[in-house]
Amino acid sequence: MSADNILIQGGARGLGLALVERLLSDRPEACLFASARAPEQSEGLQRMHKRHGDRLQTLTLDIADANSIRAARETVGRACDRLDLMITCAGLLHDAERDLWPEKRLADIEADHLARSFAVNATGPILMIRHFHDLLIHGERAVIATLSARVGSISDNGLGGWYAYRASKAAQNQLTRTAAIELRRRSAELICVGLHPGTVDTALSEPFQQRVPEAQLQRPDQAATHLLKVIANLTPDDSGRLFDWAGQPINP
Repeated sequence: MSADNILIQGGARGLGLALVERLLSDRPEACLFASARAPEQSEGLQRMHKRHGDRLQTLTLDIADANSIRAARETVGRACDRLDLMITCAGLLHDAERDLWPEKRLADIEADHLARSFAVNATGPILMIRHFHDLLIHGERAVIATLSARVGSISDNGLGGWYAYRASKAAQNQLTRTAAIELRRRSAELICVGLHPGTVDTALSEPFQQRVPEAQLQRPDQAATHLLKVIANLTPDDSGRLFDWAGQPINP
Protein backbone atom coordinates (compact mmCIF):
# COMPACT_ATOMS: atom_id res chain seq x y z
CA MET A 1 0.00 0.00 0.00
CA SER A 2 1.34 3.42 -0.93
CA ALA A 3 -0.76 5.99 0.89
CA ASP A 4 -0.04 9.61 0.03
CA ASN A 5 -2.42 11.44 2.37
CA ILE A 6 -3.31 9.84 5.69
CA LEU A 7 -5.51 10.91 8.61
CA ILE A 8 -5.11 9.38 12.07
CA GLN A 9 -7.85 10.39 14.47
CA GLY A 10 -6.63 10.11 18.06
CA GLY A 11 -2.93 10.33 17.28
CA ALA A 12 -1.71 11.98 20.47
CA ARG A 13 -0.77 8.89 22.46
CA GLY A 14 -0.84 5.13 22.71
CA LEU A 15 -1.70 3.17 19.62
CA GLY A 16 -2.68 6.23 17.61
CA LEU A 17 0.70 7.85 18.21
CA ALA A 18 2.45 4.59 17.33
CA LEU A 19 0.53 4.48 14.04
CA VAL A 20 1.61 8.02 13.23
CA GLU A 21 5.24 7.23 14.00
CA ARG A 22 5.21 3.99 12.00
CA LEU A 23 3.59 5.59 8.96
CA LEU A 24 5.97 8.54 8.94
CA SER A 25 8.86 6.09 9.08
CA ASP A 26 7.58 3.58 6.53
CA ARG A 27 5.98 6.00 4.05
CA PRO A 28 8.61 8.69 3.40
CA GLU A 29 6.47 10.34 0.71
CA ALA A 30 3.26 10.42 2.74
CA CYS A 31 1.67 13.46 4.33
CA LEU A 32 -0.03 12.77 7.65
CA PHE A 33 -2.76 14.55 9.54
CA ALA A 34 -2.90 13.56 13.22
CA SER A 35 -5.77 14.74 15.37
CA ALA A 36 -6.15 15.13 19.11
CA ARG A 37 -8.28 17.13 21.51
CA ALA A 38 -5.19 19.19 22.38
CA PRO A 39 -2.38 18.32 19.94
CA GLU A 40 -0.16 21.08 21.29
CA GLN A 41 -0.02 19.18 24.60
CA SER A 42 1.17 15.92 23.02
CA GLU A 43 4.91 15.64 23.50
CA GLY A 44 5.00 12.75 21.04
CA LEU A 45 3.31 14.68 18.23
CA GLN A 46 5.41 17.76 18.85
CA ARG A 47 8.59 15.65 18.80
CA MET A 48 7.64 14.04 15.51
CA HIS A 49 6.64 17.36 13.99
CA LYS A 50 10.12 18.70 14.70
CA ARG A 51 11.63 15.61 13.09
CA HIS A 52 9.41 15.40 10.01
CA GLY A 53 8.36 19.00 9.48
CA ASP A 54 5.33 19.72 7.32
CA ARG A 55 4.86 16.04 6.50
CA LEU A 56 2.99 15.90 9.81
CA GLN A 57 0.14 18.32 10.38
CA THR A 58 -1.81 18.28 13.63
CA LEU A 59 -5.53 18.91 14.02
CA THR A 60 -7.69 19.80 16.98
CA LEU A 61 -10.54 17.29 17.03
CA ASP A 62 -12.79 16.02 19.80
CA ILE A 63 -14.42 12.76 18.66
CA ALA A 64 -17.42 13.42 20.91
CA ASP A 65 -18.08 16.86 19.42
CA ALA A 66 -19.77 16.93 16.00
CA ASN A 67 -18.81 20.57 15.42
CA SER A 68 -15.18 19.74 16.12
CA ILE A 69 -15.25 16.93 13.55
CA ARG A 70 -16.84 19.23 10.99
CA ALA A 71 -14.21 21.93 11.59
CA ALA A 72 -11.38 19.40 11.23
CA ARG A 73 -12.84 18.28 7.90
CA GLU A 74 -12.74 21.86 6.65
CA THR A 75 -9.11 22.18 7.74
CA VAL A 76 -8.07 18.99 5.95
CA GLY A 77 -10.05 19.97 2.87
CA ARG A 78 -8.14 23.23 2.60
CA ALA A 79 -4.83 21.33 2.75
CA CYS A 80 -5.55 18.52 0.27
CA ASP A 81 -8.24 17.24 -2.06
CA ARG A 82 -7.99 13.52 -1.24
CA LEU A 83 -7.13 10.98 1.43
CA ASP A 84 -5.85 7.47 0.87
CA LEU A 85 -6.17 6.16 4.42
CA MET A 86 -8.18 7.22 7.45
CA ILE A 87 -7.92 5.42 10.79
CA THR A 88 -10.13 6.35 13.72
CA CYS A 89 -8.58 5.30 17.03
CA ALA A 90 -11.27 6.53 19.43
CA GLY A 91 -12.08 4.21 22.29
CA LEU A 92 -13.60 4.63 25.75
CA LEU A 93 -13.60 1.79 28.26
CA HIS A 94 -13.27 3.75 31.49
CA ASP A 95 -13.08 7.34 32.69
CA ALA A 96 -12.04 7.92 36.28
CA GLU A 97 -13.12 11.58 36.20
CA ARG A 98 -16.69 10.52 35.41
CA ASP A 99 -16.47 7.42 37.64
CA LEU A 100 -17.14 5.37 34.51
CA TRP A 101 -15.99 1.74 34.66
CA PRO A 102 -16.98 -1.45 32.83
CA GLU A 103 -20.20 -2.71 34.41
CA LYS A 104 -20.11 -6.14 36.03
CA ARG A 105 -23.87 -6.36 36.64
CA LEU A 106 -27.15 -4.72 35.66
CA ALA A 107 -27.17 -2.64 38.84
CA ASP A 108 -24.02 -0.85 37.64
CA ILE A 109 -25.62 0.56 34.47
CA GLU A 110 -26.02 4.34 34.36
CA ALA A 111 -27.73 6.22 31.53
CA ASP A 112 -25.10 8.95 31.27
CA HIS A 113 -22.29 6.37 31.15
CA LEU A 114 -24.05 4.54 28.32
CA ALA A 115 -24.49 7.82 26.45
CA ARG A 116 -20.84 8.76 26.88
CA SER A 117 -19.65 5.34 25.69
CA PHE A 118 -21.84 5.51 22.59
CA ALA A 119 -20.72 9.07 21.86
CA VAL A 120 -17.05 8.11 21.78
CA ASN A 121 -17.15 4.51 20.53
CA ALA A 122 -19.98 4.61 17.99
CA THR A 123 -21.29 8.08 17.14
CA GLY A 124 -17.87 9.71 16.80
CA PRO A 125 -16.42 7.16 14.36
CA ILE A 126 -19.47 7.21 12.08
CA LEU A 127 -19.43 11.01 12.06
CA MET A 128 -15.79 10.82 10.99
CA ILE A 129 -16.88 8.66 8.06
CA ARG A 130 -19.80 10.97 7.29
CA HIS A 131 -17.67 14.10 7.09
CA PHE A 132 -14.46 12.71 5.54
CA HIS A 133 -15.63 9.96 3.18
CA ASP A 134 -15.81 12.24 0.13
CA LEU A 135 -12.04 12.74 0.33
CA LEU A 136 -11.57 8.97 -0.03
CA ILE A 137 -13.82 8.57 -3.07
CA HIS A 138 -11.43 9.23 -5.92
CA GLY A 139 -11.46 6.05 -7.98
CA GLU A 140 -8.25 4.62 -6.54
CA ARG A 141 -7.68 2.29 -3.59
CA ALA A 142 -8.50 3.92 -0.28
CA VAL A 143 -9.15 2.55 3.21
CA ILE A 144 -11.28 3.67 6.13
CA ALA A 145 -10.40 1.66 9.24
CA THR A 146 -12.13 2.13 12.58
CA LEU A 147 -10.49 0.56 15.61
CA SER A 148 -13.12 -1.59 17.27
CA ALA A 149 -13.00 -4.54 19.67
CA ARG A 150 -13.74 -8.26 19.67
CA VAL A 151 -16.10 -7.76 22.63
CA GLY A 152 -18.40 -5.92 20.23
CA SER A 153 -19.19 -9.28 18.63
CA ILE A 154 -22.58 -10.48 19.88
CA SER A 155 -21.90 -14.10 18.89
CA ASP A 156 -18.57 -14.06 20.76
CA ASN A 157 -20.06 -12.84 24.05
CA GLY A 158 -19.80 -15.75 26.45
CA LEU A 159 -18.91 -13.86 29.63
CA GLY A 160 -21.38 -10.99 29.89
CA GLY A 161 -20.63 -7.75 31.70
CA TRP A 162 -19.06 -4.62 30.21
CA TYR A 163 -22.50 -3.53 29.00
CA ALA A 164 -21.69 -0.06 27.68
CA TYR A 165 -18.42 -1.00 26.01
CA ARG A 166 -19.81 -4.16 24.39
CA ALA A 167 -22.96 -2.45 23.17
CA SER A 168 -21.23 0.68 21.86
CA LYS A 169 -18.63 -1.39 20.01
CA ALA A 170 -21.38 -3.59 18.55
CA ALA A 171 -23.07 -0.41 17.38
CA GLN A 172 -19.79 0.80 15.91
CA ASN A 173 -19.41 -2.43 13.97
CA GLN A 174 -22.96 -2.16 12.61
CA LEU A 175 -22.46 1.46 11.61
CA THR A 176 -19.18 0.63 9.86
CA ARG A 177 -20.82 -2.23 8.01
CA THR A 178 -23.75 -0.07 6.93
CA ALA A 179 -21.45 2.72 5.74
CA ALA A 180 -19.38 0.20 3.78
CA ILE A 181 -22.48 -0.94 1.87
CA GLU A 182 -23.37 2.62 0.88
CA LEU A 183 -19.81 3.62 0.03
CA ARG A 184 -19.29 0.59 -2.20
CA ARG A 185 -22.00 1.99 -4.48
CA ARG A 186 -19.98 5.19 -4.82
CA SER A 187 -16.49 3.75 -5.15
CA ALA A 188 -15.61 0.11 -5.81
CA GLU A 189 -12.05 0.77 -4.62
CA LEU A 190 -12.95 2.19 -1.20
CA ILE A 191 -12.56 -0.33 1.63
CA CYS A 192 -14.31 0.35 4.96
CA VAL A 193 -13.54 -2.05 7.83
CA GLY A 194 -13.35 -2.44 11.58
CA LEU A 195 -10.11 -3.61 13.20
CA HIS A 196 -9.56 -5.27 16.58
CA PRO A 197 -6.01 -4.42 17.72
CA GLY A 198 -5.88 -6.98 20.52
CA THR A 199 -4.87 -5.97 24.03
CA VAL A 200 -2.38 -3.12 23.76
CA ASP A 201 -0.34 -1.68 26.60
CA THR A 202 -2.10 1.69 26.75
CA ALA A 203 -4.09 3.72 29.25
CA LEU A 204 -7.32 2.15 27.96
CA SER A 205 -6.33 -1.38 28.99
CA GLU A 206 -4.03 -0.59 31.92
CA PRO A 207 -6.52 -1.30 34.75
CA PHE A 208 -7.31 -4.72 33.27
CA GLN A 209 -3.91 -5.98 32.15
CA GLN A 210 -3.40 -8.27 35.14
CA ARG A 211 -5.80 -10.75 33.53
CA VAL A 212 -3.96 -10.75 30.21
CA PRO A 213 -1.16 -13.29 29.65
CA GLU A 214 2.13 -11.49 29.08
CA ALA A 215 2.50 -13.01 25.61
CA GLN A 216 -0.84 -11.50 24.55
CA LEU A 217 -0.08 -7.94 25.69
CA GLN A 218 1.28 -5.95 22.77
CA ARG A 219 3.35 -2.80 22.83
CA PRO A 220 1.79 0.06 20.83
CA ASP A 221 4.50 -0.17 18.16
CA GLN A 222 3.87 -3.90 17.77
CA ALA A 223 0.13 -3.41 17.44
CA ALA A 224 0.65 -0.60 14.91
CA THR A 225 2.84 -2.85 12.77
CA HIS A 226 0.27 -5.65 12.85
CA LEU A 227 -2.66 -3.39 11.98
CA LEU A 228 -0.86 -1.71 9.09
CA LYS A 229 -0.02 -5.14 7.68
CA VAL A 230 -3.70 -6.09 7.84
CA ILE A 231 -4.65 -2.82 6.11
CA ALA A 232 -2.07 -3.38 3.38
CA ASN A 233 -3.58 -6.79 2.57
CA LEU A 234 -7.22 -5.70 2.44
CA THR A 235 -9.19 -6.01 -0.80
CA PRO A 236 -12.54 -4.46 -1.79
CA ASP A 237 -14.21 -7.79 -0.99
CA ASP A 238 -13.23 -7.27 2.67
CA SER A 239 -15.18 -4.04 2.97
CA GLY A 240 -17.77 -4.06 5.75
CA ARG A 241 -16.06 -6.77 7.78
CA LEU A 242 -14.26 -6.83 11.15
CA PHE A 243 -10.74 -8.25 11.41
CA ASP A 244 -8.39 -8.87 14.31
CA TRP A 245 -4.75 -7.78 14.44
CA ALA A 246 -3.65 -11.03 12.76
CA GLY A 247 -5.99 -10.49 9.81
CA GLN A 248 -8.54 -13.09 10.95
CA PRO A 249 -12.23 -12.19 10.48
CA ILE A 250 -14.41 -11.77 13.56
CA ASN A 251 -18.04 -12.84 13.37
CA PRO A 252 -20.68 -10.21 14.22
